[in-house]
Amino acid sequence: MSRTYVVTGSASGVGQATARLLRDRGHRVIGVDLHDAEVTADLSAPQGRLRAAAEAVELAGGQLDAVIACAGISAPIAKTMAINYFGVVELLTAIRPALAASAAPRAAVVSSMASLQQNSSALVDAALSGDEEATLAIGDALAQEGAQQGYLNYPSSKRALSRWVRRAAISPEWAGAGIPVNAVAPGTVLTPMTKDLLSTPEGVAMVDGAVPMPLNGHQSPESVAELLIWLASAENTHTTGQTIYIDGGAEATLRGDDVWRWNDSTLS
Repeated sequence: MSRTYVVTGSASGVGQATARLLRDRGHRVIGVDLHDAEVTADLSAPQGRLRAAAEAVELAGGQLDAVIACAGISAPIAKTMAINYFGVVELLTAIRPALAASAAPRAAVVSSMASLQQNSSALVDAALSGDEEATLAIGDALAQEGAQQGYLNYPSSKRALSRWVRRAAISPEWAGAGIPVNAVAPGTVLTPMTKDLLSTPEGVAMVDGAVPMPLNGHQSPESVAELLIWLASAENTHTTGQTIYIDGGAEATLRGDDVWRWNDSTLS
């Protein structure tokens, strides 16, 4: 059965692969991007997000079956927080009523393995509080300290997004309306965003040190798109609130075999 999807970041990378696969399978896709999309919008600003949501809903005739949010950047600047966190959360929130009108509404977003990296707790807390102005001020201050500190905007944006997914997924607005919300966390994906970084042996060594991928190495955008499409399909009835690591084994390598200890009794 054909469904109607909104895909952000549809002009390149994972978003482009997702939109293409959905169309190849007979679904309708309303792409959102800065160019070459059904809806052209800048998701780094509130007015752009709200306009994108309104235009997408209008094109869909008031009802959407799923949203797949792939748009994002990894620059060491506060704009990364604006796009990767607020650009996802505000768009999904604005579109949620149109999703609720579907018989099988779904939402899926792109987080990252970087959500496990060092981040700024102040940035994450500000984002989760919904205060974009304060968040960007913190992000700008970090960026002014140099690229290394500025880079904290990226893992912080993905940590905050994965935490928002867990919060939202079990809320009356999402679970109560029958809308699963999930994130995927890729490893190193071969996209224009990583092309320069992977163009030298030194760059590859740095990336692989941070994100070791013992299963099949660096991945294609299509590998991520396939998981996003399943999470946003009618077949997914009970998976929600999850950040699913599709990363060639990087998360398992870095965190080891015991991620359950948080709930273990102190008694042996």
